[in-house]
Amino acid sequence: MCACCDKLSEFCLLSLQAADLSKPIDKRIYKGTQPTCHDFNHLTATAESVSLLVGFSAGQVQLIDPIKKETSKLFNEERLIDKSRVTCVKWVPGSESLFLVAHSSGNMYLYNVEHTCGTTAPHYQLLKQGESFAVHTCKSKSTRNPLLKWTVGEGALNEFAFSPDGKFLACVSQDGFLRVFNFDSVELHGTMKSYFGGLLCVCWSPDGKYIVTGGEDDLVTVWSFVDCRVIARGHGHKSWVSVVAFDPYTTSVEESDPMEFSGSDEDFQDLHFGRDRANSTQSRLSKRNSTDSRPVSVTYRFGSVGQDTQLCLWDLTEDILFPHQPLSRARTHTNVMNATSPPAGSGGTNPGSNGNSITTPGNSVPPPLPRSNSLPHSAVSNAGSKSSVMDGAIASGVSKFATLSLHDRKERHHEKDHKRNHSMGHISSKSSDKLNLVTKTKTDPAKTLGTPLCPRMEDVPLLEPLICKKIAHERLTVLIFLEDCIVTACQEGFICTWARPGKVGLLSSQNQANSPSGTVV
Repeated sequence: MCACCDKLSEFCLLSLQAADLSKPIDKRIYKGTQPTCHDFNHLTATAESVSLLVGFSAGQVQLIDPIKKETSKLFNEERLIDKSRVTCVKWVPGSESLFLVAHSSGNMYLYNVEHTCGTTAPHYQLLKQGESFAVHTCKSKSTRNPLLKWTVGEGALNEFAFSPDGKFLACVSQDGFLRVFNFDSVELHGTMKSYFGGLLCVCWSPDGKYIVTGGEDDLVTVWSFVDCRVIARGHGHKSWVSVVAFDPYTTSVEESDPMEFSGSDEDFQDLHFGRDRANSTQSRLSKRNSTDSRPVSVTYRFGSVGQDTQLCLWDLTEDILFPHQPLSRARTHTNVMNATSPPAGSGGTNPGSNGNSITTPGNSVPPPLPRSNSLPHSAVSNAGSKSSVMDGAIASGVSKFATLSLHDRKERHHEKDHKRNHSMGHISSKSSDKLNLVTKTKTDPAKTLGTPLCPRMEDVPLLEPLICKKIAHERLTVLIFLEDCIVTACQEGFICTWARPGKVGLLSSQNQANSPSGTVV
């Protein structure tokens, strides 16, 4: 089942299994406001009923049952709670009645469908306060909505996402920060800053160990939940990244030696993450860090779509996740530079990208960073001393070259500059210096650039997409991974289903390709 909101103030509910996608299950037209986001309650959904929340540009939230064609409730109807645009709405995992709503004002509100919103503006009392966030309770004689009010960061709160176990909440804001909270205890777990600009989207890996964000820096950033640090960035988009999502059906964990695999053949060949299999998956992943076990082959697949109308697919592999461990045999030939580097914590000679060798004492320099798809390495500099001007120039040139795809290198001089001059592929060394100064000026109190909150481009591995393809004529706004297909949608309201390998015939029989709202490839 798929819901679609478009710029014409229409809301449609479609079944992807229907023979004719031109006939939606439900269609609603709104006047004076536009639907901006929605979420199904999968916990209570049945074949005869489904609870659906819809957020609107004027600040209201509507609870409807599109199958029964019933409108249950309208929250914040008089806009006394918040008058700004609803940017994200989601049911609280495991709850039949609680849901969370984010607004462009930077506030989030916790609602209960069984309570009313009251006829007067709510009054709040401080519950907990921390760095760049505050949580208030609603102060009233009787229980009413909202139950809680969160104020997070500065500017709009663009999106939030619950962890797979429902215990943690990841939020991205227009101030460029990712903030991860323990939802029940209202404690800040960790933060991350974008390279520049606001962060627009966020998602969790199926096992809850990694978070991927996208935003106005045209990058996708991978953040480790356990280590609270950026472990990789990916460059493939030429404009803002609007949606990121993990593909749980291609994420895999495999032992390097099949004889030591303790699970069944079915688990080995096709591992699907889920609540019932999360523990076994995490136990296998934990073996990767133990000294008495053989390496584990880990691959996370995630995708991203953006305002450049492109779909990008990315692979996050063990050479990126565990850079201090030996690389798997399958990828050794694509990472020759890493295979020859000494282990971390021991003295040795590291080959630089300019052909010179740099002798480093123990623990003074980390090993060279892995690069996906055989990207060239920048020169390794001594952390305890200043590098030479020549080494810096070479490193800057290589780093800039590594951010360009093959197509960009050929067509760079024939393309127009980014309309906001913020595309990573069009930043020269001089403009990059100016950009860093502007970023430091805007975030001068924290001075985040070059710190663990926001590492420099050369300080973390750089991913290149496996696939980067233009699939629409308007900005892409939806990306969903299903078992037999990938679903995308654009700002014009067109929904496309992209069949996985071996599933083309199945989808073609279900959808006769006679619907303007569905496309099978």
